Amino acid sequence: MNFSLGKIGVGLLSICLTAGTSLAQAANTGAPGGGGTGRTEAPQQPLNTAHTGGKLPGDVAVQLVEVAGNFVDPIGISSPHDGTGRLFVCERPGIIRIIDKNGKVMPEPFYDNRANTNFQFLEQGLYCITFHPNFKENGRFFVSYADMWFNGATFIVEYKADAHDANKADMASAKPIMRIDFPYCNHHGGKIAFGPDGLLYVGVGDGGWEGDVLSTGQDLSTWMGKMLRIDVDHQKPHEAYSVPDSNPFVGAADPQLMVLFGKSEMEFSRIKQKSKPEIWAYGLRNPWTFSFDRKTGDLFIADVGQNTWEEIDFQPASSKGGENYGWSFMNGTHPFPIENEAAGEKTPIVGVLPVAEYKHTEGICVIGFGIYRGEEFPNLDGTYFLGDWGTGRLWGLKRDNEGRWQMQELLRANLNFSSGGEDEAGNLYVTNMGSQYGTWNPFSSTRGSVWKIVSADKVPAGAKTAPVAAK
Repeated sequence: MNFSLGKIGVGLLSICLTAGTSLAQAANTGAPGGGGTGRTEAPQQPLNTAHTGGKLPGDVAVQLVEVAGNFVDPIGISSPHDGTGRLFVCERPGIIRIIDKNGKVMPEPFYDNRANTNFQFLEQGLYCITFHPNFKENGRFFVSYADMWFNGATFIVEYKADAHDANKADMASAKPIMRIDFPYCNHHGGKIAFGPDGLLYVGVGDGGWEGDVLSTGQDLSTWMGKMLRIDVDHQKPHEAYSVPDSNPFVGAADPQLMVLFGKSEMEFSRIKQKSKPEIWAYGLRNPWTFSFDRKTGDLFIADVGQNTWEEIDFQPASSKGGENYGWSFMNGTHPFPIENEAAGEKTPIVGVLPVAEYKHTEGICVIGFGIYRGEEFPNLDGTYFLGDWGTGRLWGLKRDNEGRWQMQELLRANLNFSSGGEDEAGNLYVTNMGSQYGTWNPFSSTRGSVWKIVSADKVPAGAKTAPVAAK
C-alpha cells in the first residue's frame, strides 16, 4: 500500500477529457495516438473532479453489516459466479477461506500457500483471487501473491478447483502465468480481475520507496506503474499468456528500418521502441484496488497517493486503452512535487485527471470497494463505493443529473479498510484488517471481518454493524 504512513501495496476530467477523447486531445493526454509527452498547459474541457462534501443523487445512506469475522488480515474478497453463493476471502499470510451461502465460514481453507507467500511486510502477502469467466465449467482460477523465494516478486498463478471437491483447490495444478520483479518491498499493487472483454487485467505499482524514484510511472519499458491486460485463453506453445492485438502498444516496439522523413508524425508518435505490449494504461502510482462496473463495463481505479492527495481514476468502457494517468508528473489534479503548487509555480497538466480526489486531512490511503449493482437496495444502484484505510471514512461516488461527479461521505467507521468485492448478485462487501506498519506477525494482530454494504434503513434486526469512529 504505501499507506503513507507509507500507503498500500499489500497493495478524470470525466475522463478529465470526458468519455470521448479526440485525436488532438489524445496527443495531450499521452494516449497511443499522441505525441507521448502527456503534457498540456490546460485541460481541454472544464475540470470535473469531485471532492468530498458533494451530494449524491437520490437518498443514499449506508451501513456496514458483519457477514463473518475472525480472519487473519483479510485482504481480498471475490465470487466465482457459479450459482453457489460462495464468497472467497484472501488472508494475507497465504490462505483463502470460503464463506458459504448461509454466511458460515467453512472450517477448512480452500487454498493454503503459506509455504511460498512472503507476508512479513504489510504491503506484501496474498493479494487476490479472481475466477475465470467460465469457472463453473472449467474450474480455473487465478491467484496473485508476493513470493517468498523470489524476493517478494508478484506471482500470478493459475490453478484449478479439485475435480472431486469444489471447496478445495488442486494445488498440484499450479501454472505460473507471470512474475513481476520489484526493487523495493512496497508499491506492488497486486489486484487482478477479468474485464467484461474476458481478458485479465493486472494492477502494478511503481515499484516502491516513495516519489517514483525509478520514474516507472511514465516509463513504457517496464510493467511497473501500469495496468496490464493479457489473454490467458489463447497462447502459443511454451507461452503462459498472449497479448491481445487490441492492446495500445502492440507492435510499438517492433524493429523497423530507418527511412529519413519516410513516416508521418502520427506514425512516428506510435513508435515506442522500448514499450511493453502488455501495457493497457500507465502513469499509476499504486493501483491497489480497481473495479469494473458489471452493467456499463467502465473501470474505476483507486490509485494510492503520495503525501497529500488520494485519487480515483476512471476509464470508460469505450476506451481503446493507452491512458496516461499522470504519475509522477501529477498526483491527483496537483503537480508532483506538491511544493511547486505551494510556491505558485505554473506547472503543466499531464495526462487524464481523476474523477475524484481527497486530501490527507481526510484520509491517507484510498481503498476501492466496487460499484453497487444488486437488487436489494435500489437507492444504491450505480454508486461506486470507496473508503480510506487510515480514517475509516466511506464515500459514495456517482454522476449527478447534470453529468458531474459527486462524492459524498456516508459513514465514518472505526475500521482499517483493506479491500472490497462483489457477490454474484451485485452486492458489495468490504474487508478490514488489524495489522499495521511495524506489526510483523498478522497472526497476533486484531482479527478482521467481512462486511456487507447495506442501505441504512434496511439493516437486519440483530445484525452487528460497524463500530462508528468519533468525529
